[in-house]
Amino acid sequence: MLALGLATKIHLAAGTTDLRKGMNGLHALIEREHPGQALGGHLFIFCNRRRDTIKVFIYDGTGLWLCAKRLEKGTYHWPKTAAQPLQLTHPQLQLLLNGIDLANTKNRNWWSPLPQK
Repeated sequence: MLALGLATKIHLAAGTTDLRKGMNGLHALIEREHPGQALGGHLFIFCNRRRDTIKVFIYDGTGLWLCAKRLEKGTYHWPKTAAQPLQLTHPQLQLLLNGIDLANTKNRNWWSPLPQK
């Protein structure tokens, strides 16, 4: 079963990715950008050129997951470029998957306890 813990990092690949690449192609792409992290339990999210399909790559400890979502209508608002890899929070991921433009939203400073080690 796929479960995301609070320690799971969510990496967003800015720009477009050729989603015809299968599991091996995306794994190689992740290893090039994030050496040694592809099998670390983090989420890696990619978007196609038309911005109507995303793929999520994750290793859950027993195997690799490759999930895809294609919109029937509309597009995702996807960052075109980034000087550094983008990392999202869990709420930002939910907003992105629900079609909210993250560039036009504002994060408010909330108090939260320090994560326990």
